[in-house]
Amino acid sequence: MIISMFIPSVSGQPIKRVGRLGVIPSVQPTHATSDMWYAEKRLGPDRMKGAYAYQSLLKASPGNVLPLGSDFPVEGVNPLLGFYAAVSRLSVDGTSPRGPNGWYPEQKLTRAQALKGMTLDAAYASFAETDLGSLVPGKKADFVVLDRDIMTIPVGEILEAKVTATVIDGKVAYGAL
Repeated sequence: MIISMFIPSVSGQPIKRVGRLGVIPSVQPTHATSDMWYAEKRLGPDRMKGAYAYQSLLKASPGNVLPLGSDFPVEGVNPLLGFYAAVSRLSVDGTSPRGPNGWYPEQKLTRAQALKGMTLDAAYASFAETDLGSLVPGKKADFVVLDRDIMTIPVGEILEAKVTATVIDGKVAYGAL
């Protein structure tokens, strides 16, 4: 397994080679929404086809694994920003250079794909999948409780979600359950 921690722009054959070579691409969804205002001009139309191509990378990766991160301190550390960027491809104010459906909306991840990328896939890429990434007996219970269900609310409300509790290794570290 090869893990690439930064794949901002690949296209066509290189994306297909990701799977053939066993490369697990690790991406930061907030890069797409931060860079979308200038990326097309800087990369050009040919390189743009594969830039921030999260859905394409996910489909090409071995086992459909696409770890998602923040690239903090370059981007904000708040995981809700990354989740929102992955599923909306919109700025925090709900805009994009390509309109209200997001920047290259065909590259959006579903909410389930984004959650998996932030949990199971991230644990797998860091060789910690036996201890982290899901809530099952025998694993460390690291999770947050939010005041709303980000899997079902309108996309525009995701960033309004507030953490009501944080559990680390099965112990409440913040708030109450």
